[in-house]
Amino acid sequence: MVARAAREIAPGMVVNLGIGLPTRVVDHLPERFPVCLHTENGLAGIGPTLPPDSADRNLIDAGGAYVSTVPGSAFFDSAVSFALVRSGRLDLTMLGAFEVSQSGDLANWKIPGKFSPGAGGGIELAQKARRVVVLTTHLDRVGRPKLLAECSLPMTARACVDRIFTDMAVVDVTPDGFVLREIAEGLTVDEVQAATGAPLRLPAGGIPTF
Repeated sequence: MVARAAREIAPGMVVNLGIGLPTRVVDHLPERFPVCLHTENGLAGIGPTLPPDSADRNLIDAGGAYVSTVPGSAFFDSAVSFALVRSGRLDLTMLGAFEVSQSGDLANWKIPGKFSPGAGGGIELAQKARRVVVLTTHLDRVGRPKLLAECSLPMTARACVDRIFTDMAVVDVTPDGFVLREIAEGLTVDEVQAATGAPLRLPAGGIPTF
């Protein structure tokens, strides 16, 4: 899933990697790939993650993982970081999710009754990036679908998600709802539909695997 999502990034893009699965995307990009990776805690130009014994303990991404720099990396405070976000300079943001609705609504910051540090920058990233993709498991920990007709959890932003990468499928959000674009090798369309809480439209020409 993460490796497939990494192929969504094109040369020359400015890309934000959100907390969770998206932070692992950097390790699936080709060496010296010409992209500017942004993390909301104040770094543009992120290299591969590093183990603690070889990392600079002052260099972390938004999820707390140790990261490296690349030629041209820049450090800045939160005001500058969110000025980049709010001014629409991000070509793409990759975010985690608890739920995504068939109209592209995103819920990714709170499950009622459980601790949450707050919505953080996810609201602005979801609203301001030119393209929003989600990386998430298709089902939650108790086997319930995360792709739904409507979100039941507190909302992060409405009608913001363009594409969803899960461990089962690649799904686009369109004006007509979810469209199944690819499925994981070894799965069937019926299995993916059974794990999805809303109808999946099928494009003409068949469904490739990843």
